[in-house]
Amino acid sequence: MTVATTPLAEEFGAQGDAATRARWMALVEKTLKGQSFDDALTVTTPDGLTIQPLYTAQDGVAVARDLRARDPERPWDLRMRAAHPNPLRTAKDIMVDLEGGAASVLLRLDPTGVDGVAVGSADDLAKALSGVLLDLAPVALDAGFLGPKAADWLGALAKAAPNAPLAFHLDPLTAFAVAGVSPGPIESHVFNAATVASRLAGTYAKASLFLATGRAAHEAGGSNTEELAVMTASALAYAKALVRSGLTLEDAFGRIVLGVSLDGEYFTGVAKVRAAKAMWARLTQACGVSVTPRIEARSSRRMLAKADAWTNLLRLTSAGFAGAVGGADAILLDAFTDAIGLPTAFARRQARNTQLVLMEESNLGRVADPAGGAWYLDSLTDQLARAAWDYFQTIEGAGGIIKALENGLVADAVARTRAAQEAAFADKSRKILGVTVFPNADDKVPEVETPDPAAFAVAGPDVRLPGPDSHCPALTPVRFAAAFEGA
Repeated sequence: MTVATTPLAEEFGAQGDAATRARWMALVEKTLKGQSFDDALTVTTPDGLTIQPLYTAQDGVAVARDLRARDPERPWDLRMRAAHPNPLRTAKDIMVDLEGGAASVLLRLDPTGVDGVAVGSADDLAKALSGVLLDLAPVALDAGFLGPKAADWLGALAKAAPNAPLAFHLDPLTAFAVAGVSPGPIESHVFNAATVASRLAGTYAKASLFLATGRAAHEAGGSNTEELAVMTASALAYAKALVRSGLTLEDAFGRIVLGVSLDGEYFTGVAKVRAAKAMWARLTQACGVSVTPRIEARSSRRMLAKADAWTNLLRLTSAGFAGAVGGADAILLDAFTDAIGLPTAFARRQARNTQLVLMEESNLGRVADPAGGAWYLDSLTDQLARAAWDYFQTIEGAGGIIKALENGLVADAVARTRAAQEAAFADKSRKILGVTVFPNADDKVPEVETPDPAAFAVAGPDVRLPGPDSHCPALTPVRFAAAFEGA
């Protein structure tokens, strides 16, 4: 039996690419009724990049692709944050997370208990990690200026197991950028961290030492290009410090993890993770080494809302999607209630299960670089990487990341971007679901944990180093929804 077919696309492509694009443009302009094509359909991002409504092969750019095979069963590291002030409660949370599908944990430390687990000694850390097999489950730290001390505590707990997959995540530059001050010269903190790191590197062959991230710029309202540039400049500063401490250049770069922030704009997030890889490739090539990047992607807290907090689940899912498709090695999604308070067991389960669905049911990790070859995403990746590299060169031209933080170069750029984004949310050219559009009159505030940090506070070691304090304009975190939640 012969089946009749209708060649739906035959006429559209009959006159060649140039002709079909011209015909498409003519039809579009006819429907715009006097509006210009650029004003009506093109979008300008906070980075100043232009997104077109249509991309063809003529818009394709050559973007290096990461085609490494991924484990189809566990294509990325599902990481969970632990920050309850009570170390014993934290230990229970960690074990539930690991038994519930998480692969690793990020431990936020703060001896006061206000902004993390109340840990001020090796014994306190041992309580928080009770039951965790450190030679099997990766443990990452987030300890600010306490980082070198915490790294030594974690190293001692691992009992010199050479294959322990520890992530010391030393990152004094982010602590400095957020606080606006360092207890002693910031250069000394960087070098002190590198000295401790190089010593630990000799024992823990698989451990990562530094986290290089532009998270402070992003969470303060900066653009993606500003974030990527700060990330790259920080990576270079840390690599130099590790080399001064005795590591080879290749080993120094090989022990650095790149940190990328992701919000609810998943196409931009996919492109940003891929752009981070391109930035790393160019940086290491310029330094004469070839090192595969390792990327930890975290969801952005600036996108979270208190009003109708349930909509945060959508934002977090988009962030996880972007990290997975972009090819991040580890992904950490916040709890959907984090803008309100510490998560309950239910909120933590939602954070885990969001990634498990993306991983095991959506199968996002079964294809290497699934975004590669898409003209739009390749173009956006290339634009982000080029703009970020230009700003990275500006930072280096100013004397490097420390000088750029101290003289306000980074803070001024972030402030301009933040003001533009706040204006866009205010005039509703950008919208916040559940807050500036479709507010939920029957909003039911989800439950959160409300422990008293003072009940768990401990004395921590003095992190001050000799010499005068360093100062910079602080990159204070923002939440874009906060300005509208009281209305």
